[in-house]
Amino acid sequence: MPLASMSKATSICGTPRGIPQVEVAFDIDANGILSVSAKDLGTGKEQKIEIKAGSGLSDEEIKSMVSDAESHADDDRKARELAEARNNAENAAYQAERQLKEMGDAVDEASRTEIEAAIIAVREALEGADANEINAKAEALQAAFHKVSEAMYERAQQEQAASGPAAADAEEEVVDAEVVDES
Repeated sequence: MPLASMSKATSICGTPRGIPQVEVAFDIDANGILSVSAKDLGTGKEQKIEIKAGSGLSDEEIKSMVSDAESHADDDRKARELAEARNNAENAAYQAERQLKEMGDAVDEASRTEIEAAIIAVREALEGADANEINAKAEALQAAFHKVSEAMYERAQQEQAASGPAAADAEEEVVDAEVVDES
């Protein structure tokens, strides 16, 4: 089946993962013309495209395409699940690596090693095509990172509680003074 139109969003600049916010709108009019617009919410740049039918399809071609789509529905579902699993796992690994760098030495060596091993396991699972394995490795990574985040949060609360009374004592030492103008 020939493509009706091909387009690339050239006016919308590339940015690092997780930063861009792009609003995409689809509109189909009564004549079957598909209008697609994409707007970068950060820069306000917008790009639009209209897709019109290049040639009409016969009823037989339409029926054939519908039956073909129905027969491949299960394959399409599995492909979508795999794509979603890959995206989630890649994002989990990326976020874990980035946050490990941000936390620096605040993460103990054992936890850092556990998270790095989980990241490697996710990357290895991504080389395969088993959505269940990819999801399992991503969940293990998230659990390991969650455990470290919880420990760091508790440590920060304990440090705040330990320094809290000393800070409160310092605040209680208020000196009242009166300014007298002797001129």
